[in-house]
Amino acid sequence: MPHVTLTKMANKYGPIMYLKMGTRKMVVASNPAAARAFLKDAGHNFANRPSNAGATHVAYNSQDMVFAKYGPKWRLMRKLCNLHLLGGKAIENWAQGRESNEFKDMVVELMTTGGYFNVGDFIPFLGWLDLQGIERGMKRLHKRFDALLTRMINEHVASNDRRKSKPDFLYAIMAYGGGDHSDADHNFTLTNVTALLLNLFAAGTDTSSSVIEWALAEMLKNPSIMNKAQQEMDQIIGHERRLQESDVSNLPYLRAICNETFRLHPSTPLNLPRVAAEPCEIAGYFIPKDTRLSVNIWAIGRDPDGWEKALEFKPERFVSDEKNKKMDPGGNDFELIPFGAGRRICAGTRLGILMVQFILGTLVHSFDWKLPEGVSELNMEETFGLALQKKVPLTAMVSPRLSPRVYTL
Repeated sequence: MPHVTLTKMANKYGPIMYLKMGTRKMVVASNPAAARAFLKDAGHNFANRPSNAGATHVAYNSQDMVFAKYGPKWRLMRKLCNLHLLGGKAIENWAQGRESNEFKDMVVELMTTGGYFNVGDFIPFLGWLDLQGIERGMKRLHKRFDALLTRMINEHVASNDRRKSKPDFLYAIMAYGGGDHSDADHNFTLTNVTALLLNLFAAGTDTSSSVIEWALAEMLKNPSIMNKAQQEMDQIIGHERRLQESDVSNLPYLRAICNETFRLHPSTPLNLPRVAAEPCEIAGYFIPKDTRLSVNIWAIGRDPDGWEKALEFKPERFVSDEKNKKMDPGGNDFELIPFGAGRRICAGTRLGILMVQFILGTLVHSFDWKLPEGVSELNMEETFGLALQKKVPLTAMVSPRLSPRVYTL
């Protein structure tokens, strides 16, 4: 898998590597210092993403927030998300939408397809041939997503009168998306609205669920960790109610489990590429213009120079170690950047952290977990895509552990 191969190469050649991928120039950063140098110190020069087949055929020709050019329109989309979706209250308003099964198969296909090595992205003059058939698949997937999202938007517009007293996220961005700005950099169109919805539903759903699955798998491998987490929750919450969002701040061991999972199993092992706007010098190395940057988040989390017993799942490292205890996965501590860092850090970072903590905490607090009969060992192999999934999906047996009345509320 690419992140594993690049980690082995970094161990041999160093934390900053220059590669030639087809006709494209590429640099890979594989430790915290290198990531900081590119994403923070030179962040202004690496604020844009290179064009690729996914951006063109799935993301409405880069009209979404993930691939849009860094500038006024991108800042507007991020601002709208922060104001209307990624705040705490918005989480409740959109909880039902995030759980919709209608997207499930398409999201899995999107995250898998997005991780493919597409020859045309690296040897452009061969792109029109679509030798692997990847672009044809992307176009078919885009049509399915577009039909579903367009139907959602139309249904929402039809009920706008009922929403005026309590506007939600889609109402807010549709109100702004009237297209009445003459400057194209500020003109927020219906296409932008649809592309932004695709980002929010797809990326937020699959990446969070993969982290939760890895965390549960690690706890099933290490039952003492599961027991310790449940004991902490029993002391703080008890058995007469479910975990609430406000409980998370009082559950340091649960947060430590989440951080350890972010470290060892980041949902995005290689950050989405960025591109150098101008030539620059990083750590003594000359980086040419148009060089693509990839940060190996998976390698950073397993760096033996930064983590004691780096390959072991040890949540205690975020409880007993003073430095690690203060570490936050929100992008400021470059030893732990599961959502990236810098100007193009994932806009849903805060929401993603909260979702993982809350959903994982609820599952662990509400149920006892054990392996199925006859299963003594879990397969912990990975399968590569935009989101890092388990090769063999987790299967477990659960039983309720709280007061029966809690499950009927």
